[in-house]
Amino acid sequence: MAKEKEIKTNAMRILDKKKISYEVIQYDCEEFVDGIHTAELTGAPVEQSFKTLVLQGKSRQHYVFVLPVKQEVQLKEAAKLAGEKSVEMIPVKDITKVTGYVRGGCSPLGMKKQYPVFLHKKSLDYDKIYISGGRIGTTLCLAVQDLISLSDAVIGEF
Repeated sequence: MAKEKEIKTNAMRILDKKKISYEVIQYDCEEFVDGIHTAELTGAPVEQSFKTLVLQGKSRQHYVFVLPVKQEVQLKEAAKLAGEKSVEMIPVKDITKVTGYVRGGCSPLGMKKQYPVFLHKKSLDYDKIYISGGRIGTTLCLAVQDLISLSDAVIGEF
């Protein structure tokens, strides 16, 4: 019997192309669940699990914010970091159009366009963090420094 071929996401393809080591964790999930539940499903430490949010500035520019799953984004701090007067979450209905990913499967790597990425400073507390793999049911574990260098992430508190 032929071995089932793993379906790669854009995020995985980018990591493979750059020869960056990462771990793929698959879990059974049919629809969006929040990051805390995803961490529980995968056994990933909640404090090392990060979610990806896409915000839009007053200028209409999109920004990617990667923060601990237990935290809420502080919009004033996020806007200041992005150099915007204000920022807001993009509507759920626009996620796929803007990123190429679906809600709950949005990875900071491999979006349709390369948007500015901001990584919460708490990520620096760990060698590796867990992020979405680019689809629901897939989590990636990779070195924080690899994520920073690949995405040109700006570190901040938001």
